[in-house]
Amino acid sequence: MCTETQALRKRSQTGSAPELSAKEIKSLLPYAKSPVGLFTAKTTSPKIILQKHDKTDARKYLVAQAGLENFIRSIVAALELKLPNTVRFNMNGQGVMQTWEDVYMAERVYTQCLGISKRIYQTHAYTHEPERKLAYFILEEHNERSSWILPGFDFYVLVFCYYNDNKEVTAVDVQYDQMSFFLHCMGLAQAHAWFVEHVITRIAITWAKAFHMTGLVNPFTFTLQLILFPVLLMYCWGVMSTTA
Repeated sequence: MCTETQALRKRSQTGSAPELSAKEIKSLLPYAKSPVGLFTAKTTSPKIILQKHDKTDARKYLVAQAGLENFIRSIVAALELKLPNTVRFNMNGQGVMQTWEDVYMAERVYTQCLGISKRIYQTHAYTHEPERKLAYFILEEHNERSSWILPGFDFYVLVFCYYNDNKEVTAVDVQYDQMSFFLHCMGLAQAHAWFVEHVITRIAITWAKAFHMTGLVNPFTFTLQLILFPVLLMYCWGVMSTTA
């Protein structure tokens, strides 16, 4: 039996969807005031989304390469694009490079500074929109470290590639959580994930079970706990300090 949710996942539909009024078309606001990649449309609806994916040249490519230069040449070769010497390479809004040589040099230097000995790049959901002269994908970085003290990690980045009528790549926009990246480099993100999984989660589940058993679960009692718990901790700290 096919549910409504499963039917919506199919690319082609039998029959036409009902027309939506202007009030039913939801406006999508970008997550930033000036998004680097023009990824979201100003208005959308289920019908518009289906039509977009029917028209999109969604040829999927799996590219996996060691080293940034090898990876870039592989992803543009998949769409038969050209790499001129000049490009506007926007690195998460924190820096803009104008040539590929600068891009490759910067990647070599900062990976050595961060103790990354080997980096393997892989694409996910590689999508091409010829009408917009745009290709975008999720980039997975597998980072191995030069010292056993430094933990290896995988990281995900959103990449937009723009090209012109001559199929020359003109701009690349890279978007990622920069703070999360450096926390992973230092091992703090991994330590935080372990602490949350093995300590905080177990305490939270124990508290939730006890709270549920009281039969007094409501916003008032929850807010009351948030107020009383730090007060109780401060009182116990004061008693212990006085005793010492």
